[in-house]
Amino acid sequence: MSEKLVAYIFIIIAVPIAGEMKFYPIDGDLRVSLGTPIFFFILLWLRKINPIISGLLAGTAVVLFRIFLSEIQADSIELSDALSLHFPVFFYYLVYSLLFYFCKIKSLYESPFYIGLLGVVIEVIASMAEISVRSISSHTAITFSTFMIIGGIAIFRSFFVLGFFNILILREAKLAEEQQRRMNEEILLLISNLYVESIQLKKSAKNAEELTSACYKLYRDLKGSSSNQQAESALRIAGEMHEIKKDSQRIYAGLSKLMAQDNLNDFMDIGEITATIISANKYYGEMLGKKINYQVQISEEQPHYHTFILFSLINNLVSNAVEAIIDHGEINLTVNRSNDMVIIKVSDNGSGISARNKPFIFEPGFTTKFDNTGIASNGIGLSHIKNVIEENGGIITLLDDPANTKRTTFEIQLPVRGLTQEG
Repeated sequence: MSEKLVAYIFIIIAVPIAGEMKFYPIDGDLRVSLGTPIFFFILLWLRKINPIISGLLAGTAVVLFRIFLSEIQADSIELSDALSLHFPVFFYYLVYSLLFYFCKIKSLYESPFYIGLLGVVIEVIASMAEISVRSISSHTAITFSTFMIIGGIAIFRSFFVLGFFNILILREAKLAEEQQRRMNEEILLLISNLYVESIQLKKSAKNAEELTSACYKLYRDLKGSSSNQQAESALRIAGEMHEIKKDSQRIYAGLSKLMAQDNLNDFMDIGEITATIISANKYYGEMLGKKINYQVQISEEQPHYHTFILFSLINNLVSNAVEAIIDHGEINLTVNRSNDMVIIKVSDNGSGISARNKPFIFEPGFTTKFDNTGIASNGIGLSHIKNVIEENGGIITLLDDPANTKRTTFEIQLPVRGLTQEG
C-alpha cells in the first residue's frame, strides 16, 4: 500500500472524528471543532499528498460521517434533511484545500509567519463559503460579529497548528543534525585511520625501494664474483621487491585519492577536533561498560590544524586510554603551544605500564592486550603513531610520574608549521 493511499485513508478517518470534538461559540449554526486544525496539520506535514484531492475526500467523509451520526441519534430525521443540514461543510473543506493549493503554502516553509497569515485568511474564506451555502437553506444572515468570531478563531487555530508543526520540524531537524554529526564522526574516524595506514604504506614502499637497491647491488657483486646461482636469486628477490614497491605506491595513490574526494574539512579548530574525539570515545567507553570522565584543556590561541593528522594521533591515544581503564576512571587531554611546536598530552589513570614494558611500547608487534580467548593484539597502534609523528617532524614520549605509577601520560610534540594551512 502506497504512502499516499495510507495518508488519504488517514484523512478520511481522522478529520471527521476530530470534527465532532466541537463547541458553539454563539447561538446558531456556527461551530468550532478540531477538524480544521487536524486537516491543516495534515496538509502541512504530508507534503506529497495533493491538497485538492485531500479536500474532496475530507469534505465527503465529514458529510457522510455526520449524516451517519444523525441517523443513529435521531430516528425520525429524513435522509434528505440530514444531507441538507450537513452538506454545506463539504464546501468548507473544498474551498480550504483549493486556496491552500493555489496559495502554494508548501513553498513557504521557510517563512512560517506567512503560512500562519495565509492559514487565517484561508480558514476565514472557507468558513464564509460554508456559511453562505448554509444561509440559503437556514436564511441566517452573516453579521459583523460572526465574521469577527470566525477571524479570531482562525487566528488561534492556524497559529496553534503552525506552532506545533514548527516544534516537530525543529525536532526533526535536530535529529537529522545529530545523525549527520554521527555520520561525520564515523567518516572522520575512517579517513583518519586510512591516513595512518597510508603513512605506514608509504614507509613500506620506501623500505621496499631500499631493499630493491640493496638486492640489486648484491646481484652485481655476486655476478662479478662468478656466483651465478646466488646472483640470480638476488636478482629475483630484487624484482619481487620492486613489484611490492609498485603495488604499495598504487595503493597509496588510491588511498590519497579516496581521502581527497571526501567533503570533510582538511583543517579544523582544535576544539572541534577534540570534541569529536571525545564524543566518539564516550560512545566507545559506554559500549565497553565503562564510566569515564573526560577533561579537555586547550590553552592559548590555536590555529586551524590538519584534521586527519591530529585526529588520527589523538584518537588513537584516547581510545588506548579508554581500553586501559578497567571500570571507571579519568582521561585528561591538554593542548599547548611552545614557540613553533604544538604539545599534546593524553593522560589516564588506568592500569598503567610496567617499568619492564616501557622500553618496548613503540616497537612494532609489542602488545600487552589480549582478548577473551587469549589471542594477542597485533600491537601496531603505538608504532603507527610513532611513524606518523616522525613523518611530520615530531616526537612522542611516554612521561614518567613517580608519584603515580598507575597514571599513563603520552606527550606529542609536532611542528605547528607542518600542521597548518600556512605550512
